[in-house]
Amino acid sequence: MDKLRRVLSGQEENEELGLTAQVLDATTLSYSTRVKWFVICFAGGILCSILGSALLFIPHTGIKLFAIFYTLGNIAALASTCFLMGPLKQLKRMFEPTRLIATIVMLLCLILTLCAVFWWHKKGLAIIFCILQFLAMTWYSISYIPFARDAVMKCFTTCLS
Repeated sequence: MDKLRRVLSGQEENEELGLTAQVLDATTLSYSTRVKWFVICFAGGILCSILGSALLFIPHTGIKLFAIFYTLGNIAALASTCFLMGPLKQLKRMFEPTRLIATIVMLLCLILTLCAVFWWHKKGLAIIFCILQFLAMTWYSISYIPFARDAVMKCFTTCLS
């Protein structure tokens, strides 16, 4: 009906532009929706990580469940930021020079955790990779806070001195 009104009033638009605008309008989320889904996804990630940690103590399959849930939790927490800034911008920012090493270590540890559990069957190695996941994810996350890395490094060197 809107199209007919535009044609009759002489406001006919280019059909491709109209389709592109419609697709962009359909895929654009409001700010409140983005924040809500960020919180839901981030909380789901934390819940998966906590659940994975609790499942660690189940005999025989506990380490596998731990590795799966802990890794899924980190992926969900990482993916939650896509709701705030968009997936493409998130990927660009992940691989900026200031975050490149933390991103590579984090992604590598995600993969190596699962490899340690399912292919190599090394429980201790899986736990080490989960700890490295946590450290890399923390280092990656604080890179978004101005001067946070410098403060952490200064605190760490002061504690060691």
